[in-house]
Amino acid sequence: MKIGILTSGGDCPGLNAVIRGAVLKGIAIHGQEFVGFRDGWRGVVEGDVIDIPRTMVRGIAKQGGTILGTSRTNPFENGGGPEVIKGHMDRLGIDAIIAIGGEGTLAAAKRLTDAGLKIVGVPKTVDNDLDATDYTFGFDTAVQIATEAIDRLRTTGESHHRCMIAEVMGRHVGWIALHAGMAAGAHAILIPEQKVSIEQITEWVQEAHDRGRAPLIVVAEGFVPDHMEAPHSERGLDTFGRPRLGGIADQLAPEIEARTGIETRATILGHIQRGGVPSAFDRVLATRLGMAAIDSVVEGRWGTMVALKGTDIEHVGFEAALGKLKTVPQNRYDEAAVLFG
Repeated sequence: MKIGILTSGGDCPGLNAVIRGAVLKGIAIHGQEFVGFRDGWRGVVEGDVIDIPRTMVRGIAKQGGTILGTSRTNPFENGGGPEVIKGHMDRLGIDAIIAIGGEGTLAAAKRLTDAGLKIVGVPKTVDNDLDATDYTFGFDTAVQIATEAIDRLRTTGESHHRCMIAEVMGRHVGWIALHAGMAAGAHAILIPEQKVSIEQITEWVQEAHDRGRAPLIVVAEGFVPDHMEAPHSERGLDTFGRPRLGGIADQLAPEIEARTGIETRATILGHIQRGGVPSAFDRVLATRLGMAAIDSVVEGRWGTMVALKGTDIEHVGFEAALGKLKTVPQNRYDEAAVLFG
């Protein structure tokens, strides 16, 4: 059996570990062949592949990014579609596809599976927002990177007696902000799930300042203050029609400074959270998911993805992954909010 692997959407630490786990188990246990589609769905639509022998995955678990490249290509646009993709698979002798990606990737994979293609999925999102799995690889690394960056912001903020705002990733959910904010001892954590007024934010900032602290705020990029209707976006739409977010920290900083008189600076961490080597936790999780994806292929579990439930790897349908986002529950936010101000 020849299997094609793709990594699609935003990159994150752990993608190479998934590829390595799948290839090593597939070759060693089942005698399978592997090719990689270059740059995600673009390679699938264009039939652009490279061979993945065992030697190619040697030592790549510790590498960030993806050796296959990635993109935000929509496989149903630019000359794509099930018939075109099936034609490339037949021409190249590819029997099945392992699609590694997030919400957009898995949604596309479900549509293609419904059209008759043999696809299994591996969930990938630094936001940790897929409801069907307890954790996704890349999240632990992103939290560690964000925490270290916020720790550094704290020291410069204290030196100048400033209020510092760190903006982290989190389009629809605030898991990175919550975990990094709690780990770094933030005085306020602002996430998409919680509407908070600018008055409340400035109150937390003032309370911290009055105690002689340099106020520290962690905000997710998708946070919407109660005076706004939608997340801040000024960079247009991506290929899946979603607004490109970022910059809410820059909107909050002058407002906080004007209301409190405290010099306030904003830092947007952005893509730094996706880069670099994965943590040990993410390497192990990604490897296990890659190996489990081979089980899905061997057992013909088309239209499913592998997922972490507790400490076990399970197989769930794409529809479970796409049913709803895994948001931060109220009780988890309340735990952190005890420490605000």
